[in-house]
Amino acid sequence: MQDKFIQLNHLRFHYLEWGEASAPPLVLLHGITSSAHGWDKFAAAMQDRFHIFALDQRGHGETEWASDYSIERFVQDTDEFARALKIAPFALLGLSMGGRNAYAYVGNFPETVARLVIVDIGPEVDMRGGERIRASMLASDVFDDPAELFQRMRAANPRPADEDLRQRVMNSVMQRADGKWTWRYDKSLRDPDRPNPRPDPAKSWAWLTKITCPTLVVRGAESDLLSRATAERMTREISNCKLVEVANAGHTVPLDNPRGFLDAVMPFLLNE
Repeated sequence: MQDKFIQLNHLRFHYLEWGEASAPPLVLLHGITSSAHGWDKFAAAMQDRFHIFALDQRGHGETEWASDYSIERFVQDTDEFARALKIAPFALLGLSMGGRNAYAYVGNFPETVARLVIVDIGPEVDMRGGERIRASMLASDVFDDPAELFQRMRAANPRPADEDLRQRVMNSVMQRADGKWTWRYDKSLRDPDRPNPRPDPAKSWAWLTKITCPTLVVRGAESDLLSRATAERMTREISNCKLVEVANAGHTVPLDNPRGFLDAVMPFLLNE
């Protein structure tokens, strides 16, 4: 794994890179509050077959914070990233916010992506999951120790292995000057007075109809964010799409069941 930085849209972006330059390119987009390191385990399992790029999206990880978090800016970031690295056509995989940004990108630039994986997100979200995520983001964001956040996340989700959850915590926080810890992602994204902009569902459904590459929708079988009905409609709106559900997984599918996620996604990306 290599740590790298690049200038895009007047911001300094951080990304991680794995694999050989001669291998097919695969771009990974994380979910909100997470970072490129959320893909470490998945990328380690895929690096022998792909040249992998995991981007810290704007306001997350080691990428600079921004004033604009509209989906149009996320799409523009992905476009500039792909152009700067000259990797098109490439496979694109995104989870949650990253999945939304991924299908919006492909809806606008359908010729650049060879295969698309959308993980547990759709144009319409189950309000149970939406409220759960929002409540988590608005909870206290200052901790005496990362172990405090680990216990909170463990109470909210019993599925991940301790090692994986601890890694998720440590890659999501930073230490302040006073010795306390806080989330690494932009504080404005969890400001109750500044709601996160979300695209109109009708606009999102329209993007899906413009996707022409082979597409896989991955749903956690126990997801409270992406309903089966919405996932099934996505397979009808996208011209070449199939759905797979991963057992023993909620919304954070790669974290909840890494082996099940890998088994669902690898054959598709390899076109097997």
